[in-house]
Amino acid sequence: MSKKSEFQRKDGSTYAPVGRTNHVCKKGEFRFSVIGLDHGHIFGMCNGLLEAGAELVSVYDPDTVKVNGFLSKFPEAQPAASMDEVINDPSINLIACASIPRDRGEIGTKAMHAGKDFFADKPPFVSIEQLEKCREACRSTGRKFFVYFSERLHVEAAVYAEKLIKEGAIGRVIHMDGFGPHRHSPEIRPAWFYDKSAYGGIICDIGSHQIEQFLYYTGAKSAEVEFSRTANYHTKEYPDFEDFGEVVLTGDNGATCHIRLDWFTPDALPVWGDGRTFILGTEGYIELRKYVNLCEDSGGSHVFLCNKSECTHIQADEKTGFPFFGSLIRDCLDRTETSMPQEHVFNTMELALKAQNAARQDKFFKE
Repeated sequence: MSKKSEFQRKDGSTYAPVGRTNHVCKKGEFRFSVIGLDHGHIFGMCNGLLEAGAELVSVYDPDTVKVNGFLSKFPEAQPAASMDEVINDPSINLIACASIPRDRGEIGTKAMHAGKDFFADKPPFVSIEQLEKCREACRSTGRKFFVYFSERLHVEAAVYAEKLIKEGAIGRVIHMDGFGPHRHSPEIRPAWFYDKSAYGGIICDIGSHQIEQFLYYTGAKSAEVEFSRTANYHTKEYPDFEDFGEVVLTGDNGATCHIRLDWFTPDALPVWGDGRTFILGTEGYIELRKYVNLCEDSGGSHVFLCNKSECTHIQADEKTGFPFFGSLIRDCLDRTETSMPQEHVFNTMELALKAQNAARQDKFFKE
């Protein structure tokens, strides 16, 4: 494993999965540009689009150091002089964005009003007001607003679980437990990482991954927030930072969920977080170990299935690829909705923001 790959495994902000090439469009048929390089997820977003046949045209960020770093990975992109230059380019189908979270919704609204589809890193909003503005922009323009929920879309174990559920391997899904631990790595974090008005809080941010998976795997359209909590257990140098969060949900179809989030991944773990998902059905259950099988080295993406006929461990690396990106491109070109229903995006973030806003806030660190 290269030092670069090892670093990406250790740090979630630079983790950019590489998948198989599977072009779904003709050369030059689908062109996209990038605005905002504040989070390293943009590299994974671009990898997925390029592997599916998209053409990367340009990139804009006010920080030239970030732009140069991006161009070292994607030299085909042309640096743009302004955001407006990108937004007003008539040749572009889609804009991908990983700016500071509080800015993503406004950029997306501008892009949609300029006739572009939009692909935001999560979280795309930090307030209900931003969400509603984007929701209205989608309705009025007819453009699409996608979100990079990478913990499902860019993890082969998660894609494989979707296949099993659709095949009825565990019956009807009735409960999910989602765990989203992350490595803090304060030495690489920008100032906005500790500003709740910029990132939205731990539930809005990394919790949106788990909420999206709950709605998707259970088939729920929406849910009630039964309980939510955020806490600062250990980060006393940033008293307003949330290093822990939890949520309990009940879906509109009766399915239930518990979510745990934290920034306490220990240094010895070889990956940035031991992300796991437990999916309970009426006829069996699935466990996903998305990035590591603890103390055992056989690749990063694992599915454990137990039902009436089998109890098995499936090593999922290189079994499914990442079909979301090709579906996104075809949805933009064909004006279909196969990759991610638009209301699923908004319902996920509405629920994340409601859970964040309703959260009991605790501080347990010792002075």
